Amino acid sequence: MNIPDRYHGVWQRTLLETPTERDTTTWVRWLQTGLWHGDLRVPAAADRNTVAGRAELQGFGGTTLITQPDAAQPEVCTWQRQIDLQPPRSTPDAGHMVFESPEVVHETGIHGTYFEVWERLPGSLGTRIALAALDDQGAPTAERLLVAGRYLMHLRPRRAAWPVDTTADDSLAEVVARHPQQAEALLDFDISFSTLEHGVWTIERATSPAWEDGVRACTMHRMGHAEATVKCDGLTLHWQVLEWHAPD
Repeated sequence: MNIPDRYHGVWQRTLLETPTERDTTTWVRWLQTGLWHGDLRVPAAADRNTVAGRAELQGFGGTTLITQPDAAQPEVCTWQRQIDLQPPRSTPDAGHMVFESPEVVHETGIHGTYFEVWERLPGSLGTRIALAALDDQGAPTAERLLVAGRYLMHLRPRRAAWPVDTTADDSLAEVVARHPQQAEALLDFDISFSTLEHGVWTIERATSPAWEDGVRACTMHRMGHAEATVKCDGLTLHWQVLEWHAPD
């Protein structure tokens, strides 16, 4: 079921407040289609050229659910994470959402004590596309391409499984510290946030800084109801259509 239109687009976090911190510098983007989301968070001080710095990043993707279980409370947004750069959580990622205006929404934590302010980026409404990469046998994988307006997010999860001693709410940094010999495999998780305009893909921020500021040709074509092709260096060609809303 698609979520309400008011959530569509790309949201930039401008404030995070917890009992112990106030953060206005972490680079955060949440891209939301009619059902699917992608999220990337890069702390300002994180050195992504080091193992320690890469382990500080956060990013995830999956489907989004909007509910209002209690009429006396604001509606609840739950980000149902299907892929996650960090280890699994013990509680759902969910918050009470209050729209201060059509372009600004406040989130208050349900399973954690925090407050966030999100502002929608201009140009992120209109087109909404969600694609899953197909493997060599034509089966869908967990790799995703998401488009909202002029913005595109690519998410490719790691291939390695979590070590058997990983527990809920471990941080990636803790897991890597326990298993340094597996660091590269555990950090092999690509998320990039980009603009896609006039067939040109320009990456603004990515888990790997080597991807950033790259410009490459990129075109997407729907090939019937359930399949699409993406012609772009570094990406697979054949994709399954999960969602395709592209107004003229």
